[in-house]
Amino acid sequence: MHSSDTASGFARAVDLVRAGGCLIYPTETLYALGGDGRSAQAAARVQELKARPGDKPLPLILGDLAMLPLVTAAAGDGLLRLARAFWPGPLSVLVPALPGLPAAVQDPRGLTSVRVTPHPLAARLSREAGCPLIATSANVSGQPAASRPGDLAPALVRAVDLVLDQEPWPAGGAPSTVVELREQGGAARLAVLRRGAVPAAALEAAGFVLEGVGMQGEKS
Repeated sequence: MHSSDTASGFARAVDLVRAGGCLIYPTETLYALGGDGRSAQAAARVQELKARPGDKPLPLILGDLAMLPLVTAAAGDGLLRLARAFWPGPLSVLVPALPGLPAAVQDPRGLTSVRVTPHPLAARLSREAGCPLIATSANVSGQPAASRPGDLAPALVRAVDLVLDQEPWPAGGAPSTVVELREQGGAARLAVLRRGAVPAAALEAAGFVLEGVGMQGEKS
């Protein structure tokens, strides 16, 4: 079911997330496939629909920085510096997952990927549903990601509970940059695990020392 360009369509999306459903919605870069990031049921369904390998954790987004305690209790100085410099924006940071979050959103070390999205609909959806949102790209793994409603795979559209296709549409382009913060000896170091929309030069300009720059990977 597609949402209409109305308040009632958005309200259905909020109710769906709260009920543990699965939907397609716009982010600042691409359309995302997701649901409540705290729901093991929603995470399992997203993995199934996307045919995503079980050892590849699902990333999360938030509506604002005040929601960060829903994802992690480890909000140290380095993370807050990153947040002030790049959030809202397409920078995903690996953080220790809060106990109780689904295994599908965590790597073997218990880390989860999170960012605060600048997309007005995605941010509002997270805030009004009161949860982090799973935000993997709305495509079957290995297939092209979509930044326009017409580019979404029809089979995936039929499989989800709702498509929130109201404007503004995603801007397209590169996916989010993924980094891991490694604070050692007072120095704020970043391992760049995936190149993306935030360039390495911008991270360095913000005062972070880069330990490595990963390869461009599948859009998350």
